[in-house]
Amino acid sequence: MEYTINKLAKLAGVTARTLRFYDQSGLLPPKAIRSNGYRIYGEAEVARLQQIMFYRELGVELSEIGRILAAKDFDRAESLQNHLAALYAKRKQIDALIANVEKSIGAMKGEIEMSDEEKFEGFKRELVDDNERRYGGEIRTKYGDEAIDRAFAKLKGLTREQYAEIERLTAELNAALKAAFEQGDPASEAAQACCELHKHWLSFYWDRYSKEAHLGVTQMYVDDPRFTAYYDKIAPGCAGFLRDAVKIFCA
Repeated sequence: MEYTINKLAKLAGVTARTLRFYDQSGLLPPKAIRSNGYRIYGEAEVARLQQIMFYRELGVELSEIGRILAAKDFDRAESLQNHLAALYAKRKQIDALIANVEKSIGAMKGEIEMSDEEKFEGFKRELVDDNERRYGGEIRTKYGDEAIDRAFAKLKGLTREQYAEIERLTAELNAALKAAFEQGDPASEAAQACCELHKHWLSFYWDRYSKEAHLGVTQMYVDDPRFTAYYDKIAPGCAGFLRDAVKIFCA
């Protein structure tokens, strides 16, 4: 079956403007363009749009979606299985947050008691599940199931104060990293102070620290486009800068 841009937009629940943008960016070119200028989309384009929307729902940047779909080894069936697993994980996160809110309402009404730790349980579980969904495959392959399970168990055991400290430290680290990057020298005092902050930040996630692991994780920031995109939001090239600074820090 074939669709005009307006019919496909209505079918998918997006705007025609979005589809035009996807075409202009090379992410979703139409099957054909008629002499009257109408874009025509076929089954292949419909399937590709579905993949794009799945990835967008999971928070993947458009540039990264383009790289994924353009990969020679891209397997649509495998991708759908991965999407399904991610959606199950997301549903689990939402269920945990719903349970947390319901319990909070009950506590406010005096119907039940709720400890301070329980108030943050849903958020901690969401943090763990989100890390598993986004990076579980790579980090388990690199560091092993036992190490990752210990790290996630540590995350789930965070106190309210520790959880707040992670949030504060993340903001401090990103601001310091941006300032050090602007100086341009990974060996500078500012850059090395960032490495110390990063080491402290990692201590909330790791049950033990090693220089090898520190070097490995910052190399992964460069090798994995998802991590690179996160640090490039701080400043383009920031992932590589942090990796270079940590090499000096660990030397």
